Amino acid sequence: MQSIRLSLSLTVLPVAIIINVCTPVHADTNATMLPSPQKIVYPSIDSSLGESLYPNEAVIAEKIADVIEKSIREKYSVGTALRDAHPKAHGCVRAEFQVQEKLPKNLAQGIFIPGKTYKAWIRFSNASPDASQADIKNDARGMAIKVLGIPGKKLLENESNASTQDFIMINHPVFFINDPDRYLALMQDINSKNYFRKFHIPFALGLKGTLIAANLKTKISNPLQTRYWSMVPYQLGLGSDRQVVKYSVRACSAVVDPMPVQPSHDFLREALRNSLQKHDACMEFLVQPRTSNTMSVEDSMTEWKESQAPFYQVATIHIPQQVFDTPDQNKFCENLSFTPWHALPEHKPLGAVNRMRKVIYERISRVRHEMNLTKRQEP
Repeated sequence: MQSIRLSLSLTVLPVAIIINVCTPVHADTNATMLPSPQKIVYPSIDSSLGESLYPNEAVIAEKIADVIEKSIREKYSVGTALRDAHPKAHGCVRAEFQVQEKLPKNLAQGIFIPGKTYKAWIRFSNASPDASQADIKNDARGMAIKVLGIPGKKLLENESNASTQDFIMINHPVFFINDPDRYLALMQDINSKNYFRKFHIPFALGLKGTLIAANLKTKISNPLQTRYWSMVPYQLGLGSDRQVVKYSVRACSAVVDPMPVQPSHDFLREALRNSLQKHDACMEFLVQPRTSNTMSVEDSMTEWKESQAPFYQVATIHIPQQVFDTPDQNKFCENLSFTPWHALPEHKPLGAVNRMRKVIYERISRVRHEMNLTKRQEP
């Protein structure tokens, strides 16, 4: 929760992953300044799509936000407050989100307007809360897409007039937790000053969650050549035709760079920089419609097998050759904020993990901005 913003070698796990808090500020003359905060309304459920509330879910989401806020305020009492998860970016790059010319009616929903092209920003990152960690260390890797120029009222009350739509993904198809109580216990363990509480983390996660968390930590050679998944489900469309989907992004080419023999500390940033200095990059944006009600909206720990629920390409992401690694653009990248609730109603986030994200992301984003004396605004 926090983007849920979350990380563990079974001591510090990829909880920073979906909990990824991204905060924003950027001196763009076209940017929309955000109004004073309103009360965040906890999301209502759509029982027709299979959503169901856990006991005391909204209260638990606030408690998780309390734990993370306390941790951030203590950790960054001096200096710049970073994201609680995904604090290390490999870079933010300019992109174009090009919707396919022809799409079946069930996929041509929301921003997926056939033939439409949008400007976008993409942030690539490591999930670990340790921003000083070397890129060669096993870790989950993130891709956050901010599509620009989206008209219409958005779901997040405090940013309902923003003209952005966010998609947040990790290089793994499933998340490691479903239950809000387990999630609260996990965050309390991770943020405890008592070292021995770390040994409780596998118990908070359970066996299946611990195995998923371990598998989340991998090595990659280039962020542009990695496949990413939304992990959790979303609504696509409105009314009686609405459906449940997940998202994924993969490179247009199957070519993958070899791992460097002697990787530098920040070799993933170097790989991204070198690739975009030489040529454009191409990635495919995919949608996976649910094909059976047995594919639970509330179960983010079980993969929807592609053999049973195929992915369909709805857009191409074109990343032009560019120089992104500059002080100004890196500062802009630091201040960007991503949340799945920067969304049209046609793309409503579903499930407990996404519902809790709404509360947690909003709280932590405001905490970061307050601590850094910056104003929140969407590009």
